[in-house]
Amino acid sequence: MPPARLDARSLRDLVLDAGSWTSWDSPVVRPDVSEGYARELAAAEEKSRQDESIITGEGRLRGRRVAVVAGEFGFLAGSIGVAAAERLIAAVERATDEGLPLLAAPVSGGTRMQEGTVAFLQMIGITAAIARHKEAGLPYLVYLRHPTFGGVLASWGSLGHVTIAEPGASVGFLGPRVFEALYGEPFPEGVQTADNLAEHGLIDAVVPHGEIAEVADRALRVLSARQTWHLDVRDAERPTPEDGTDAGLGGVDGADGRTAWDVVTASRREDRPGVRRLLRTAATDVVGLSGTGAGEKDPGLLLALARFGGAPCVVLGQDRRGQSLSVPLGPAALREARRGMHLAAELRLPLVTLIDTPGAALSREAEEGGLAGEIARCLHDLVVLKAPTLAVLLGQGTGGGALALVPADRVLAAANGWLGPLPPEGASAIVHRTVDRAGEMAADQGVRATDLWRAGIVDRVVPERPDAADEPTEFCLRLGRVLGEELAGLLGRDDTERFRTRLHRYRRLGGAIGR
Repeated sequence: MPPARLDARSLRDLVLDAGSWTSWDSPVVRPDVSEGYARELAAAEEKSRQDESIITGEGRLRGRRVAVVAGEFGFLAGSIGVAAAERLIAAVERATDEGLPLLAAPVSGGTRMQEGTVAFLQMIGITAAIARHKEAGLPYLVYLRHPTFGGVLASWGSLGHVTIAEPGASVGFLGPRVFEALYGEPFPEGVQTADNLAEHGLIDAVVPHGEIAEVADRALRVLSARQTWHLDVRDAERPTPEDGTDAGLGGVDGADGRTAWDVVTASRREDRPGVRRLLRTAATDVVGLSGTGAGEKDPGLLLALARFGGAPCVVLGQDRRGQSLSVPLGPAALREARRGMHLAAELRLPLVTLIDTPGAALSREAEEGGLAGEIARCLHDLVVLKAPTLAVLLGQGTGGGALALVPADRVLAAANGWLGPLPPEGASAIVHRTVDRAGEMAADQGVRATDLWRAGIVDRVVPERPDAADEPTEFCLRLGRVLGEELAGLLGRDDTERFRTRLHRYRRLGGAIGR
């Protein structure tokens, strides 16, 4: 059931702070048009009480200055012609020049047919303006309304850093009426809906009108925080030595008392806290994102915006709850991870990867889906990412699925986190032709957090007392404080020096062997 339609003005007034709106719209100047089209335009103005299908301006969202572009379906079904495109482009360019986040609320049948190919090609200019806005490191949030189709969806409707939609909204490329006229049959039911798009990882969430302001505010508290994060953390709680967050091993008393097999076993406990528990317990302003934005979604990876100790970041977390033998981490999860890397790069936000996987998928589907290539592309993107990066071995760190998210400026590990090329049972099978020597192989390969610290792979180990599963809240708070401290350190470093140090780190890794 489609939602009750709000016109552009009503939606604007619902989302923005009362009395804060200032219009940026200039009077529309139209070229000579046919008499029939002129009558349509006049009727549209009378019906919608607007002079075009786009309104633009600025206002305040929970006190924050934002730019807004919104469609009006009442004006010729929200279609975009030359005048509407010029208004929209001018507003995007002004938002870029003034350094403002941009909120877009498309609703449209697509390009204005009465203006033909010239109107159709306006989508290029609109896309170019949004590209420049994003290249400036400014947030772009999109709320898709009922209905949004055609060139509007294929341009400014699909470029958001965060994209949400109305419940029940019809959203798609080719309108159902056009499909039926061209192909002589109705479009399959239930495909072009907001809920279906969210299910397939094409949009991040379905959000009622009354919750838009809260979601947008949370997102902007992260996306706009790079320049102001230090103001937010001045009074934040700082870690103390008693928290075990001091330098080096992080105060892991008795860490070497655990064998490598003890660590592996502890990391596999079903009640061990994972990325979801960490975000619930220790992060603020969490905004969950969903899927690759290209039609794929893997339950093994969680993508979110969040803040730890006031410091903003993009989170890529391997979700232990979403992985199993029947549903292992697949190529789509790594493509989703690369979306997060791209987001961090565009917005100059730190990227936090949380590694917790029993291993990536071994299957025909994974091979044909390009798993090895996706691991390689994740490694490539992380190594050259200009944003600050922080990796955490939260639990199991098995094989290529873990390797794909390891490269970082700083690498942390939970005391019972580990990293190895295969499950120890698999390594034992290769070397000894039996799985019975898995514990021995884990020790020989140096997979423990403390072994990795001594090898220079891990920079800091976060204690478990004695096991995160036995103190989930305390452990998550401890790790959250460490993450806040580490992110503050990364944000305070010179970008060029930090990037050079990262490349040098992995060039020298293992360099002492054989000398």
